[in-house]
Amino acid sequence: MATLTTAALAAKLGAVLEGGAEAEVTGVADLKAARTGHISFAGNPKYLKAVAASAATAVIVPQEAQIESPRPALLRVPHVDAAFAAACALFAPKPVMQPRGVHPQALVAPEATLGQDVSIGAFAVVEAGAVIGDGTTLFPQTYVGHEARIGRECLIYPLASIREHCVLGDRVILHNGAVIGSDGFGYTVDAQGVRTKIPQTGIVVLEDDVEIGANTTVDRARFGETRVGQGSKVDNLVMIGHNCVIGPQSVLCAQMGMAGTCTLGRQVVCAGQVGLAGHLTIGDGAVIGAQAGVPKDLPGGQMYLGSPAVPRLEFGKSLAHVASLPKVKKRLKELEARLAALEQPRVSP
Repeated sequence: MATLTTAALAAKLGAVLEGGAEAEVTGVADLKAARTGHISFAGNPKYLKAVAASAATAVIVPQEAQIESPRPALLRVPHVDAAFAAACALFAPKPVMQPRGVHPQALVAPEATLGQDVSIGAFAVVEAGAVIGDGTTLFPQTYVGHEARIGRECLIYPLASIREHCVLGDRVILHNGAVIGSDGFGYTVDAQGVRTKIPQTGIVVLEDDVEIGANTTVDRARFGETRVGQGSKVDNLVMIGHNCVIGPQSVLCAQMGMAGTCTLGRQVVCAGQVGLAGHLTIGDGAVIGAQAGVPKDLPGGQMYLGSPAVPRLEFGKSLAHVASLPKVKKRLKELEARLAALEQPRVSP
C-alpha cells in the first residue's frame, strides 16, 4: 500500500497545501467514511460545510473555498474532480495483469492474426480472419467473431462479444457482457401482421478510447455502420440501435436507449434512462436530463428535461405552473361559491 506525506501528495497533484506537511496519507475515502490516513474531496459547494467535521487527514478543495477551523489539511486545486481522480490512481491497487500469450484452453482459429504481447484467456474464442492488435487483452470467456478487427491495447472483459466484421480502435474497453454487433431490430410486416427479418449486413465501429459498460448492446447497422466516436463513454445497460452515430467525447449514462438511425453530435450527454425515438439528430454539446423522452430533433448547446424533452427553462416554468394548481383550484372553488351566491334569486321584502 502506498504511503505519501501531505506535502508529497500536494506536489504530485499540483496543489497548494494548507496544514501539516508531514501527515501520512495511505488511501482515499468520501468525507463521511474517511478516517485518519485518508484523503477525501469536496468539489460541490454543498459539501464544503462537511469538511471541517471530517476525520480525513487531508481534503482536496477548490482554490477559493472557505473552510472553518479546526479542519483537516487542505489541498487547494483548480479542478477538484481531476485531482481526486489522480489521488485515487496513486493509492489504487496494482491492476491485475493477465499472462501474455494464448491460454492452452483458448480457441484461436489458425486464420486469425495476433499482434505482439497479446493475452488470450481461458475459453476465449477468436474466429477465422479476426485481427487482434498489439498488447490487447481478451479475458477468459470472450468472443471475437469472424474477420472482426481489434486495435492495440484494448481490454475485453469476460463474456463480452464482438461479432463478425466489427471494428474496434485502439485502447477500447468492453466490460462484462457487452455485445458489439448484435443484429439490428429490423423486420417487414405483411398484411396479416407477420414479421419477416430484414438482413442486417452492416457493422459496428468503435473509435479509439471508447469505453462500453457491462451488458450494453451496440447493434450492427442494417447497412453501412453504427459508429461510436473517439473518446465516448457508454455506461452499463445502454442500448444503441442500428445505424446510430455518436459523436466524439459523448457520454451515455445507464439504462438510456437510442432507436435506430439517431445521430448525436460532439460532447453530447444523455443522463440515465433517457429515451430517443428513431431518426433523430441531437446537436453538439446538448445535455439531456434523466428520464427525458426525446421525440424530435434537438439543437445543441443547451440542457433539456422532461418528456417530451424541452429546454431546461421551459421545463422549470411548467413545473412552477403545476405547483400552483392547488392554489388555483382553491381559488376557483371560492369564485364558484361566490358566483352561486350571486345567482340565487333574491326574496322580496
